[in-house]
Amino acid sequence: MRKRLEEFQRERQRLNNEVLEKGSLWIKRFFALDERAYDAGALDAKTKELIGLAASMALRCDDCITHHATRCAELGASDEEMMEAMGVALVVGGSVVIPHLRRAVDLLEDIRGED
Repeated sequence: MRKRLEEFQRERQRLNNEVLEKGSLWIKRFFALDERAYDAGALDAKTKELIGLAASMALRCDDCITHHATRCAELGASDEEMMEAMGVALVVGGSVVIPHLRRAVDLLEDIRGED
């Protein structure tokens, strides 16, 4: 994993901890719900993360794209599976998703440790 991914994860964790320390009960409950939503159930965790990746792309949230793409890779999703999820996001979100698609493809190279 490249330095920018490590920095992203460190900063994400630091800020999440700060939000949870200062947050109200409903903020803490939402964070807990968000975390549990990706646990295996009728759908396995990898499939849920692929859905999260597609939704994040359609909603155009680069932080969420980074998080879900990283989790997809950790759960064994192939580049082909992630590209297919991103293709769905492109169809759902339209051409405005293209800049996020470009950055996500670049991110896959970082996740896989390619130059």
